[in-house]
Amino acid sequence: MRYIGSKKLLLDDLLEIIKNTSSPIHKVIDIFAGTSVVSAFLKEHAYTVYSNDFLYFSYVLQKCHVELNEYPDFSRLNLDDVIGYLNNLSLDNTNFKPEQFFMYNNYSPAHSNRMYFQENNALKIDLIRLTIEKWFQNKLIDQEGYFYLICSLLEAVPFVANITGVYAAYLKFWDQRTYKSLKLEKPRIIIGNPDCKAFNQDLNELLTEDCDLLYADPPYNAREYLPNYHILETIARYDYPEIHGISGMRNYDQQKSDFCKKNKVYGAFEKLIRDSHSKYMLISYNNEGLLSTKQLSELCVEYAKPNTFNLIEKDYRRYKNKIPNNKQGLKEQFYFFERK
Repeated sequence: MRYIGSKKLLLDDLLEIIKNTSSPIHKVIDIFAGTSVVSAFLKEHAYTVYSNDFLYFSYVLQKCHVELNEYPDFSRLNLDDVIGYLNNLSLDNTNFKPEQFFMYNNYSPAHSNRMYFQENNALKIDLIRLTIEKWFQNKLIDQEGYFYLICSLLEAVPFVANITGVYAAYLKFWDQRTYKSLKLEKPRIIIGNPDCKAFNQDLNELLTEDCDLLYADPPYNAREYLPNYHILETIARYDYPEIHGISGMRNYDQQKSDFCKKNKVYGAFEKLIRDSHSKYMLISYNNEGLLSTKQLSELCVEYAKPNTFNLIEKDYRRYKNKIPNNKQGLKEQFYFFERK
């Protein structure tokens, strides 16, 4: 899944930093988990991971890839192939009402001007999501199966969405990918440490949790994550929210992050570093963030044990969207230190 700031291409670099500490790392808190790519990677390498994000769709991914340790029990459904059954849902074999189809009614041209999905795929998203919810409410699947199946749906959506990578806007023409039929795949389950856990909390609620390492990958600029991924958030919650504007945005005013505000970002970083109960801290940022490299380095040094701060920089590709940007010099940064 494409995601702004994803560390998928930097996982080995991150692991090398963690392995070279003066004392061993066992428990890691990933406080801005996003698509859970870092948390899942660390779980795979035998770390105890507490994975957290305030976005609910991220929490769903974490529940599957971080917390789940075995394939869910779908025996009460009496289906040989649950994923195959969901892939073949249609109006002919379901009995939902037209007003229940939130994606079809609001994010396809069927009843709106929005072009996020072709009508057949928007309807299929609705049918699958409504079926999963019905199974869960009727106790035909447990919580593990519920999150597993929603995860499968969320990971299938980007392959048919009419976007450049984020959901803040849709394309005004139909991209070739949108003509494909939505298809669920079985999510990967990592058999590992059963103590790994997923959270959907404000980061401040986890800062006082003791751990060996706090890994923080906060927003870098003024772009909020919720409007960029509002479609996935709505599919995950399926809560029929009030929406507004050309893009059909959810209301997110109450969830704006201080890390996305120029006048508050310094205080947000200071609170994160000061209030953490971790032994080590590793912060991912870049050299074009709202907080300058000099400011963040000095802040880390203030709270670091003497001679433990290290700034590692990697040349990194710029996130691509529909607006060409040939500016060079973007560097991904790892700020690593042992706290006082």
